[in-house]
Parts: sequence; C-alpha cells; structure tokens
Amino acid sequence: MKNIAILGATGSIGLNTLDVIARHPDEYSAFAVSAHSNWKSLNELCKKHMPKYAILVDEEAANNLRKLAPKGVEVLSGENALDDIASHVQTDFVMAAIVGGAGMSSTFSAAMAGKRIMLANKESLVLGGALLMNAANKSGAEIIPVDSEHSAIFQCLQAGKEGLNKIQLTASGGPFLNMPFVSLSKVTPEEACNHPNWKMGQKISVDSATMMNKGLEVIEASFLFNLPATHIEVIVHPQSIVHSCVYYDDGSVLSQMGLPDMRSAISYALSFPGRQLSGVEVLDLTKQPPLEFFPPDMKKYKCLELAYQAIKQGGNAPGTLNAANEVAVDAFLKNKISFLDISKIIEKTLNETPTQNLDTLPSVVENDQLSRQLALSLISKND
Repeated sequence: MKNIAILGATGSIGLNTLDVIARHPDEYSAFAVSAHSNWKSLNELCKKHMPKYAILVDEEAANNLRKLAPKGVEVLSGENALDDIASHVQTDFVMAAIVGGAGMSSTFSAAMAGKRIMLANKESLVLGGALLMNAANKSGAEIIPVDSEHSAIFQCLQAGKEGLNKIQLTASGGPFLNMPFVSLSKVTPEEACNHPNWKMGQKISVDSATMMNKGLEVIEASFLFNLPATHIEVIVHPQSIVHSCVYYDDGSVLSQMGLPDMRSAISYALSFPGRQLSGVEVLDLTKQPPLEFFPPDMKKYKCLELAYQAIKQGGNAPGTLNAANEVAVDAFLKNKISFLDISKIIEKTLNETPTQNLDTLPSVVENDQLSRQLALSLISKND
C-alpha cells in the first residue's frame, strides 16, 4: 500500500488523482489532502476518502474544517504543514498539484526527502529547475511529470535517449486558435477560460489561451530531460490526441497518444514502471476527426516567444517570466488589463529585471517576490 499526499486536492489534477486512487484501493491510500482555503470542498473529500491529514493554508478555513472534519482526520494549517506532509516519513508519493509559485516549497521538501514526486506544479522547475533536479538527484527522489506533454515525452524516452535529436511538445492552440490577432484585444476572461479540449482552472486556462503554458512547459522540459531549448520544439495540434513526440537521428519518431484525459498521465505516474486501469476511455482513431499539425504563430502567441527568450537569458529570467505572468493573468481575470496586455507586462518585467544566477531557494523566492512587485507596478502605470 502506497500512501499518497495530494497537494492541491480540490483542483482538477487533485480530483482526478483521487479518482484513480479510488479505483485501486488495495494499491493506494489517500494519506493527505490539501487546499488553500476551500474547506467545504476539502471536507467533502475527507468524508469520501478519509485521509489521515487535511491541510488548509488559510488558518480561518482550517478552523472551520476542524469543526466538521470526520473523526480520524487531523486538520493542519499553514504553508509549513504542506512541507511537513510532503516530507513525512509515512508519505510515499506526493502529487504536487498546487498551482503557481505557492507549490514550490512543498515540492522541494518532497525532493529533499527522497519521495516520488508526481509533478503537476511546473512552476517549481521554472523557478528553480537546477536546484530541484540537484535536490532530487542527491536524495534519490523520483520526479515523474504529470503534464500530459511531459508524461508523453517521459513515456517515449523509456526507449532510451541514444540518438535523440529533439522533442516536440504539442499544443492545442487554446480557445483563440482561429481568432484573428486584431480581435484578441477585446476578448474577455470568460472567453479565455473556455478551453475547447480540457477542463482546467482559470489561471491555467488563460495560460493555454496565451500559450504561456507551453512556454513554461518548454522551460520545464529543458530541466526534466536535460535538453537545451534548441532541441525542444512546439507544434500546434488542435485535437489534443498526440500528446508529444520524440525524434531520433535515424528518422524514427515516437509519440504517445490518448484521449484528452489527465487520468492517463496521473495513473502512469502512480504505477510507473507498470501500468494500470485509469478509467480513461480507449482511443478509437476511426472515430476521431483528422489530426492536424502546424507551427505556432509567434506574433499571436507572444508569451511562447518570451519563454524561449527567458531560457536564452538563463539565471533568474524563467522565474521572473513566471512571476510576471501570474500577476498579469490575475490582473486580466479581474478586468484590470486586456488580454494582449498580459504579454506586454511580462516583456517589460523581463527587460527591467537584471539577470542573475539563483543558487539557493531563498534567492529564488526573493526573485519571485521582486518580480511580482515590478509587474504590479507596471500594471498600476498601465491603468
């Protein structure tokens, strides 16, 4: 029996993880679940899955949960509690599904404790990729990606890296794939969050619309697979059936396909190196529309171009990119800036932040905070 800590349990990744775990009650136990402040949803999960621990970052929300949590579920609060559970001696696997920079500390705690990390929090690698990979290598921790694209690459690379030429990440193109660039300035947060293929939270849905999610994935892939950005390509594939491809020098191309359902990647991260039933419907290519592939329009998807720029700059640039993006997306969702202003704020933040190397976790956190402050000040000037 493997004890699973699901950090970010009330989000789509967390809920899908609990769904897969529930299908294999003899293999996995929901040891701990967490949320930021959504105590009502977490309480429902506690009643259904009966974890040993429930963590809420918000103290008031934790106090509310303590009054109603099922007997036997211990309620913890604060960010330190996330770190404690991620490194807990009884925790076997950690589902790192907290969105944004908020999930970085607990991911590092799991890495230093030698856990299997099922990584859905791409920001941990974007902000401190070299530090995280070094921590995992030192402790013997396993990092298995849960993003559908990185899971696909990870699966394909089980054939080996000998003769590897490049990897190719597929992108759906988001909800504005067929919208002219001139029309993007008037799109609303509701439209940006209406993804055609995936059911996701607001922030990641907007990232898909700007294609920043793919930019962050390029940075993540660079660290995960130890590849330079020049060997990582992005291609638009609207049907989201081919999740990514691996190219070899002999002309061979390996790809991983499946219906757009995150439970496939989650299940593989849980069962690796084996496989198990995930609840995902079997792909029938005879019932699918024709599969399309074409290069991304970098003018339309400026955020993807900025991500490649951040990799080229190196040092703190990827972390600055991520921090500015989180601030800009939040401002867009609150109708403070337009959709096209997102990339403008990110570009200005990148250009105005001096490049420096980050060799400690506190320096990563400090750069994140300073970048956020700069992005906020730029938004204020934009008003």
